[in-house]
Amino acid sequence: MRRTLVTGAGGMIGSHLVERLELATPGGVLGAWFRPTVPMSDLPPRIALVELDIRDRAGVADLIAIERPPIVYHLAGQSLPTLSWTDPWDTFRVNVEGTVNLFEAIRHIRARDRDYDPMVVVACSSAQYGASLARDDAPVAEEAAQLPLHPYGVSKVAQDLLAFQYWRNDGIRSIRARIFNTTGPRKRADVVSDFCAGAARILRHGGALRVGNLQTRRAILDARDLIAALLLLAERGAPGEAYNISGDQAWRIGDLIPLLEQLAGTRLETWSDPALFRPSDEPVILGRTTKLKERTGWLPSVELKDTLRAVLEYEMARPER
Repeated sequence: MRRTLVTGAGGMIGSHLVERLELATPGGVLGAWFRPTVPMSDLPPRIALVELDIRDRAGVADLIAIERPPIVYHLAGQSLPTLSWTDPWDTFRVNVEGTVNLFEAIRHIRARDRDYDPMVVVACSSAQYGASLARDDAPVAEEAAQLPLHPYGVSKVAQDLLAFQYWRNDGIRSIRARIFNTTGPRKRADVVSDFCAGAARILRHGGALRVGNLQTRRAILDARDLIAALLLLAERGAPGEAYNISGDQAWRIGDLIPLLEQLAGTRLETWSDPALFRPSDEPVILGRTTKLKERTGWLPSVELKDTLRAVLEYEMARPER
């Protein structure tokens, strides 16, 4: 039996995905990781892992040639918009060149063996929509113009279009999963993980919660719901198509604080940190998921308060950061 491949297994989403796949099919998943953003010790030792720099064309080609995975979840990437401002070069090498390396490795094998016909689910991003995102909480649909507002978003547009062209030109089955704000335990550098880590520090030592722009509105999806959507898309998604994966409600960021105060059992004083404000920031990020729901039957099921609880418990249990 060929193993499913997950690139980016050292990231928040990838780490939870390999755990889910391993539980469903023991021995049936291989996680590739490089420069992990999660503690790799969090993953059970039974999960097969391999270190792989997605920028290494030969290394990617060798892995695909040996494994010939029937399904690839391509999650490897530089995923921080803030970092893309300071290092756009590496953002494009990882996100764009890395995606080319993966599809070229598959294309090379298929040139010799037409029976090799994997499904590739590519982790794209809501950041691709950028200026197309509405200001009135109207969810953005897949047909909206892609007008990204930072280098990270531009790199994800390129990644998305690469997946499409390899399907149209080479017949490599691909799904473009446009992922909106998603969080969970092990997440780093998003508002939920930052707020929960800050609350954990306050519970231990006191102090105030660092905040940025509290007026933006975000659909916030639990990682468990995202993973359910990715699995369904690999099984039921139409090759070449793009699907939004988003929570159903756009939350004002400032409204997360009272929910977190309830869970923490204390009032959280805040201070506004200029370093947390971006040069440009989408006022509302909310995706229309009608296409995904009609194709796969997916529905989000985890309430925001349950997501906050899971992240806060994780932050309270781990060493301070």
